[in-house]
Amino acid sequence: MTFELNIEEGTYLVKLARSVIENFFNEEDQLDNIDIPLKIREKCGVFVTLNKIDGNKKQLRGCIGYPYPVKPLVEAVSDVATAAAFEDYRFPRLSKKEVDEIVVEVSVLTPPELIKVNKPEEYPSVIKVGVDGLIIQYGSRSGLLLPQVPIEWGWGPEEFLQQCCIKAGLSLKSWLNANVKIFKFQAIIFKEEAPRGMIIREELNN
Repeated sequence: MTFELNIEEGTYLVKLARSVIENFFNEEDQLDNIDIPLKIREKCGVFVTLNKIDGNKKQLRGCIGYPYPVKPLVEAVSDVATAAAFEDYRFPRLSKKEVDEIVVEVSVLTPPELIKVNKPEEYPSVIKVGVDGLIIQYGSRSGLLLPQVPIEWGWGPEEFLQQCCIKAGLSLKSWLNANVKIFKFQAIIFKEEAPRGMIIREELNN
């Protein structure tokens, strides 16, 4: 991964995502965009993930993103933070009360890269759990899972592929179909340790 972000830049992105969500309810201005760090103006894929904290339990509350670098980060984060909070079809719209119960996570993506293998059975051997995120495409169907997902669920490479197929609305073993395209990407992840808490960079462990 050649593109990098430091903790100050990551903190800016996480605070921006939270600011956009809270502004929806409070009608306050979001972060001042005059002094945007230069790297935050670069085009990158990005996802915003919202997790609801209940004691020691973490529950997904929304996750939306741009897989490809279609907009500058500052614009993309604003877009997908709003979408994660209010437009993720899997969940009801975030309520004002829940804003105090969520932790905000921003994953900045490298451009997806087609994985080339001689035969589909080789995919598990070239996927690095804890490093790679996956996109599976077959016709008009596609599914994406971020690099942190298999770590959180304890999946190995093959189950990671299976779950990505499910995300795309395909059967478990569709990744063995030679006509299916599989892409990998990496992510730089910053998140709040607690709602409105300290922002850290998450280092994934395999």
